[in-house]
Amino acid sequence: MNYIKHLTGFFEKVSTDYDLNPTHISLYMAIFQLWNQNRFQNPISISRDELMRISKISSTATYHKCIKELQEKQYVEYNPSFNPFKGSTLNVLNLDFYTKPVLKKDIKNLKNNTPSIPKNNLPNELVNEQELNKYQTSSKHVPYINNTNSINMVNVQIQKNENYNSEKFIDKKEEITQKKLRKKKGTNEQSIPPDKNDVIAYFQEKKCPEIEADKFYNHFQSNGWLVGGKTKMIDWKAAIRNWILNSQNFNNKSNNLQPQHLQTTTNKNYGEPL
Repeated sequence: MNYIKHLTGFFEKVSTDYDLNPTHISLYMAIFQLWNQNRFQNPISISRDELMRISKISSTATYHKCIKELQEKQYVEYNPSFNPFKGSTLNVLNLDFYTKPVLKKDIKNLKNNTPSIPKNNLPNELVNEQELNKYQTSSKHVPYINNTNSINMVNVQIQKNENYNSEKFIDKKEEITQKKLRKKKGTNEQSIPPDKNDVIAYFQEKKCPEIEADKFYNHFQSNGWLVGGKTKMIDWKAAIRNWILNSQNFNNKSNNLQPQHLQTTTNKNYGEPL
């Protein structure tokens, strides 16, 4: 059993059978799958629920209609069983003869409009004008099947090139992204937000009290580590140095603004006018 020839014959037959629709093809493919699992031996035991699941047919009426029409069109031979303990059986009919090669003498007879091919070997729908043109060959034209295969090979090669270029572009883009991340990491070794213990250690390194570290961390933790409330912080160590400078300047200004003791006497004469 050559399943490739069988499938080719099936599609050759179904392409000229306009009474069938995609539901029939889906059901036949489900039957073919079970037949394949049964090593192409006839008959095979089938389950309606399993065939409906594989073929995506949700209606029982549609299933029975399609399998009945497949039997009428001589794709399968269906033997239903009305015993719930015994499954139905099915024979997959041979479709290899739809792909049998045509002999040279038969092609010559077809050209002369005197076909000698027995009707048992070829189906009636294949002996028409379209098939006559298909079997005609010359040195100027490539045979139909070979031409199709050549086109398919070219399409496959184009698809491979497109996939290769796409993967190459994605790899290049990923490489550029990684370079940018490494560069950014090299110029900015401090992560934002920093660890509070690192902040306290850096304040201690600058000989500042721990309470200033708490003020710094709580302030920027509350505003999302934004400098001036707008710009995202890049270097938290530089921000700490600015914080220390600003705090020193603030403390100096606060000392200068403290009021001086008034030069007054303790003994006053409240009888004198101001």
